[in-house]
Amino acid sequence: MSFRDLRNFTEMMRALGYPRLISMENFRSPNFPLVAEILIWLVKRYEPQMEIPSDVDTESDRVFFIKAVAQFMATKAHVKLNLKRLYQADGYAVKEMLKITSILYNAMKTKENAGGDQNNDENSKFKFDLGSKIADLKLARQLGSEITAKGAALFDLLGQEEDLRESRTAAIARPLEITETERAIRAAVKDVTESIQMTKDLLNNVSSDEASLEAKIEKKKQDLERNQKRLQTLQSVRPAFMDEYEKIEEDLEKQYQTYVEKYRNLSFLEQQLDDYHRVEQERFEEAEMAMKMRQNKLKEEEKRLMRSGARDEDSDVDIPEDEGSDSDIDDGQQARPHHPRHTQISGRGGARFIGSMRGGDSEETEDSEIDVDDDDEDDDEDGEEDEEENEDLDEDNDSLEGSSGKPGRTNQSLHPQILEESDNDF
Repeated sequence: MSFRDLRNFTEMMRALGYPRLISMENFRSPNFPLVAEILIWLVKRYEPQMEIPSDVDTESDRVFFIKAVAQFMATKAHVKLNLKRLYQADGYAVKEMLKITSILYNAMKTKENAGGDQNNDENSKFKFDLGSKIADLKLARQLGSEITAKGAALFDLLGQEEDLRESRTAAIARPLEITETERAIRAAVKDVTESIQMTKDLLNNVSSDEASLEAKIEKKKQDLERNQKRLQTLQSVRPAFMDEYEKIEEDLEKQYQTYVEKYRNLSFLEQQLDDYHRVEQERFEEAEMAMKMRQNKLKEEEKRLMRSGARDEDSDVDIPEDEGSDSDIDDGQQARPHHPRHTQISGRGGARFIGSMRGGDSEETEDSEIDVDDDDEDDDEDGEEDEEENEDLDEDNDSLEGSSGKPGRTNQSLHPQILEESDNDF
């Protein structure tokens, strides 16, 4: 089915004067009542005197209706319809109904054109009423078909006239025998007598059959009354097991009420358990988020301390030294602050000390420069160790959670110990 065919069909039906508005959505799915209504209207429009059965409730009625419409259109309008598509009552049925609609629409357009060309017909004395002559037209068509059939039969009989003429002449010329005629008449009378006797016997049998049927009806009535009385008796008697049945039914009702109550309690407890798990999960997520925030804060604090310590070391390297004075070296060593990398961070071993305790001779300057390089290398190694320890702290969440309960340890990591150096370290 195409959209153009459906649009043309709706427009033609509207032009022909169909009382109902047909939408394009009516044939998206099978709609047999609408198709039947349209077909009946088209048949009535083509021939108002035509009687088409309108009962389409059952499948057989629908098939008969489709066949009647197709036969009428084939004989009267010479239009061949596809019965299967009409029975589908969907878009394919529109194509079949469009054939009938096109004929009526073209006839209407032709009539309008002819009326426009011949305006003088309206003023004529004699007006031809087509509606009054439809019955005569139907009778004329029927007589024409009968004449054709009888003419064909007459032609066949006339073809057999040559053979029948000889038989007829021979039969007329042959003299009639009285004995044979009497025998034939007696045989016919005997057959009629036998048929009469048979009819009389049937009439007698009807009376006897009527009596037997009345006796059977009376017997059935008695059986019905007896069965009804028995049914009433059985309904009036209380069964012996009825008390036990009612008791069991009451117990079952109590058990059901108990079951319903327990089921409701169980559902409520399950809901409470789910709520508790959800709250615990939210608390765990909040604690984990707080822990991550503390970890990030500790990392930022350690990085800040490491950057400040690195700046202090750079300032220590720039301090001038007197090669010939041991006291200046000692004073410089006492004045130089220690970097937090030399302090003990939570969970690590003892403090590391780097420095020279020798006097200030000519080679001490070179030794101090070597020590500064060693300090830089140690700073790199200590930075790597600090990063490894920070990764260990990230993995060990339990130790970080416990750190909030031990303020002394946290303060130790945030404020490293400043250990004094002296000549007695050796």
